[in-house]
Amino acid sequence: MSQIRPPYGSVYLIPTTLGDNEPLEVLPLSVKKTIEEIDCFIVENEKTARRFIKKICPKKPQQSLQIEVLNKFTDPSLLASFLDPCLQGQSVGVISEAGCPGVADPGAEIVAIAHQKKIQVLPLVGPSSLLLSLMASGFNGQSFTFNGYLPIDQKERSKAIKDLENTMMKKGQTQMFIETPYRNEALLTSLCKTLLPNTLLCIACDISLENEFIKTESVSYWKKNLPDLHKRPCIFLIGS
Repeated sequence: MSQIRPPYGSVYLIPTTLGDNEPLEVLPLSVKKTIEEIDCFIVENEKTARRFIKKICPKKPQQSLQIEVLNKFTDPSLLASFLDPCLQGQSVGVISEAGCPGVADPGAEIVAIAHQKKIQVLPLVGPSSLLLSLMASGFNGQSFTFNGYLPIDQKERSKAIKDLENTMMKKGQTQMFIETPYRNEALLTSLCKTLLPNTLLCIACDISLENEFIKTESVSYWKKNLPDLHKRPCIFLIGS
């Protein structure tokens, strides 16, 4: 008699906090319940993932966790094997460094493989700095583009900024982008030099944290009122 293969496990996309606050202040109880039931995780950083799991589920034994690390240093040939537990009937949780997995995050590669293998993908509700900043900007939420990181080279960056401004003006489409926190102030300087004075710029910083700062003003305003953004996670948006 042939054996019936057990059903596949699922891939749960588990959101985390955007900073050092209590998980259940910004995450629904379903996230805690899911982590309680899963022992296999794919994470961007093992140390911070373990800390997050311990904080939201303090009674969960750390030694029972099977953790695979997915970041820019991970060998792409290993990714498919990270989902082997699913093929054996166990569910796997994907945890980003901050916010929602798969959005501006290497977790998207695992999700693509899961679809190829016919493994169910279940996204859980949690904070997304991109959506929260868009909600709070006052800009067009019907049509928007997230552009990731802009070029580091000053000349190329200025051209990219001008191109985004032109697209925003022609299409009425909100343009969103980010920068490594220690380069925030250099980017803001470039924005103030390159954008037209009347263009609206929203700076959303430390979203959901105690020192959250979200403000939409004209470029001419920002030129005279530069905020301290050094080493603070930010989303920049231009719109009208």
